[in-house]
Amino acid sequence: MDQAEAAEKIIDALQKKQKIKSKFYFSDLAKILEMKPRAAKPFINKMVTDGQLEYWSSGSTSMYGLTGTGKQAAAEDED
Repeated sequence: MDQAEAAEKIIDALQKKQKIKSKFYFSDLAKILEMKPRAAKPFINKMVTDGQLEYWSSGSTSMYGLTGTGKQAAAEDED
């Protein structure tokens, strides 16, 4: 699998689930790619670097979501 395929798979899956939730655990993204976490990490990190995904952390929990989606994005737009 190359980077473009991985990105397409993740974006499609997250867009389908977007009405239910906007942030996903790293393990959820690895499952979408059907890879073990260590193998999925370079693809997911590249998507964050490219701006396709955004990293979110509460301090104790780290999650990922499509850039510009979710409650945090809506709150930031209002400022």
